[in-house]
Amino acid sequence: MSAQPDHAPVTPYAPAPGAPAELLAQLRASDRADRWVPAFEQEWTAALEESRKTFSLAGLYEVVQVWQARVASASAVDAFLASGRDETGFVDLEEIRSRRR
Repeated sequence: MSAQPDHAPVTPYAPAPGAPAELLAQLRASDRADRWVPAFEQEWTAALEESRKTFSLAGLYEVVQVWQARVASASAVDAFLASGRDETGFVDLEEIRSRRR
């Protein structure tokens, strides 16, 4: 028997209490602030409204986690794009699927 009720989902990730504010400050300082800040605020507002309806913080946690990953990977994405690597030689999975039919 579990010590946790069946109806309470386990949230694998719980950000620090100040994480959303810190994240927003990072986004505002970013070169992408003009696009990222409104997008984050829109997603945060939607998750906050859902949280009020469902009494769950999972959506808010997910927004923070996704945006932390975007911020963390931004420099790697920029470096890849700046390298001029050609992606045209990659396998087109949709083409392979259509051949199997």
